[in-house]
Amino acid sequence: MQQELNYKHLYYFWVAAKEGGMSHAASRLGMAVQTVSAQVRLLERSLGYSLFKPAGRGLELTDAGQAALQVAEQIFQLGQRLHSVVREASSPAHLRLVVGISDGLSKLAVRDLLAPVLSDPRLRLLCHEDAFDDLVADLALHRLDVVLSDRPAPANPNLRLYSHALGGSDMGWYAPAVWLAQAREHFPHNLATLPVLLPTSNSSVRFRIDQWLERRGVQPHVVGEFEDSALLATFGAGGMGVFPASERMREKLSQGYGLSWFAPCEGVREHFFAIGTERKVQHPLLRHLLQAAQGPD
Repeated sequence: MQQELNYKHLYYFWVAAKEGGMSHAASRLGMAVQTVSAQVRLLERSLGYSLFKPAGRGLELTDAGQAALQVAEQIFQLGQRLHSVVREASSPAHLRLVVGISDGLSKLAVRDLLAPVLSDPRLRLLCHEDAFDDLVADLALHRLDVVLSDRPAPANPNLRLYSHALGGSDMGWYAPAVWLAQAREHFPHNLATLPVLLPTSNSSVRFRIDQWLERRGVQPHVVGEFEDSALLATFGAGGMGVFPASERMREKLSQGYGLSWFAPCEGVREHFFAIGTERKVQHPLLRHLLQAAQGPD
């Protein structure tokens, strides 16, 4: 007689497979490595097949493990949706949207990107900011509905993630009043002497800005680097220096921060993506968000 499946054992296997090993799974679950390993061994015993095999100093899935992972994906994707489905059925007036905000994404752009759904009276929005890789892991574990990022999902056969383009924006240079006159003279070579603020390397657009500067033979006088674009704009508005930022934020930077656009950053573009676990998006608010992004950029 076939032994009944223990879903707790399957869950520990699923997390270990997604996290790339027992120690990572234990860290994610807040448990001892020995506990996770023991639960996976019990699952293997009940199935009659090994699910992991040694690979260098770590583990990789066997063919049986790959097959088990595909089934576990379907089971726990449905399981992760259970609470929200029941809650939404009981409270039809509310629609929960859990969004991960990548630390490399311009925070000034986040509200703009979410604008198509913010007026929906059913919306209950939860936003979490974290490192890109951590958010992708949480998304794969269905702790998030979507991740907003400045880069697409990484190619990984073990993670079924889909990147949906939300458009982009050209970059321009901005200055506070104290530096505006000097910023307009002998640009861009004056960036070698003017104080310059830049996004950190966590932002994918930083690489393109560095290339832009290098092509023009400019070694900028960098006085500050910021992960948060709103913080960068705040220091810029306080007179710390000039900086590049999204053209689509020009009005916000002018009215909200008293900053002036003074030059384009030709050829440098910031891109925006919504990363999800479904090729065909089911969440109604996400569908609306993506449909709005398909309009003129």
